Amino acid sequence: MIFTAGFAYSILLILTINTKHSSQCKSQIKLKMDGGFYLLVVIGLVSLGVVNSVHGQGTRVGFYSSTCPRAESIVRSTVQSHLNSDLTLAAGLLRMHFHDCFVQGCDGSVLISGNNTEKSAPPNLALRGFEVIDDAKTQLEAACPNVVSCADILALAARDSVVLSGGVSWQVPTGRRDGLVSRESDVELPGPDDSVDLQKQKFAALGLDTKDLVTLVGGHTIGTTSCGLLSSRLYNFNGRNGPDPTIDPSFLPQLQALCPQNGGAPSKRVPLDNGSQTKFDTSYFTNVKKGRGILQSDQALWTDPSTKALVQRYSLGLTFNVDFGNSMVKMSNIGVKTGSEGEIRKRCSAFN
Repeated sequence: MIFTAGFAYSILLILTINTKHSSQCKSQIKLKMDGGFYLLVVIGLVSLGVVNSVHGQGTRVGFYSSTCPRAESIVRSTVQSHLNSDLTLAAGLLRMHFHDCFVQGCDGSVLISGNNTEKSAPPNLALRGFEVIDDAKTQLEAACPNVVSCADILALAARDSVVLSGGVSWQVPTGRRDGLVSRESDVELPGPDDSVDLQKQKFAALGLDTKDLVTLVGGHTIGTTSCGLLSSRLYNFNGRNGPDPTIDPSFLPQLQALCPQNGGAPSKRVPLDNGSQTKFDTSYFTNVKKGRGILQSDQALWTDPSTKALVQRYSLGLTFNVDFGNSMVKMSNIGVKTGSEGEIRKRCSAFN
């Protein structure tokens, strides 16, 4: 998961929400190959696990086809323009979508600026890419006033960030509306030290299973985390005045050099996928197998029998990209507001 710098793999255990699951459907995904060619992969009968509110009518692919036909292309070109200047923003946008969905559902609530909002909560202070969403919203308001929600912009931008980092594309269902609540007190994102059992409990509370957990945590293939979140793992693991024994002994000196015990800046950044922090690939899982998972919660995926087989499978490059798209669709429909619920913001950083 999930999951940069400030995300550090945070996921929220949220209150139970009214849900109903969509029927299974077919989707198509373009798999980008090294030679620049694309392999069309047809995913049949993929359960999307769509979560709707009681009065919502749900999301669907092509929601803006008649009301704002250029919506997705505008978001894509905006994201590409910003990533051309700073590719590290891709991880920020991906993480931001995760943080949005795990608090109040996928409703753009993390985008609201101000005191005591989700954005001001400590786990969200390191999120990046808000200017990309604001830029896309400005262009969409000029093309199609009061039509495209900020929540949808964020979902589309997350997908485009993955693709522009070398990952695959997937069809993003749209039709979300923006929420009317954004409270710092609702942000209870766990830290990077959770056991696999605790991670599974928190995912299950949102309708996500163990496969979704491992797949979405694979988002750590891009981005960074802070030395402050690694200190205890490197120097005082479980209060034992020593490092976490699951860290590869040959890798430990490198981490300790990046994050020295004394005199090191806690805010200094460390790649979550050593050697491949800006490329969306499967090397994250290879690193976890080698004991080079950066966060304790990442490394635990290899040592826990319930998740080890998936880490092994993804490290071999098998189905990860396709599974990631499927799990992203499933996650992006958590607690969506549709129909007459919420609003379509004029600016993503403020309620109307």
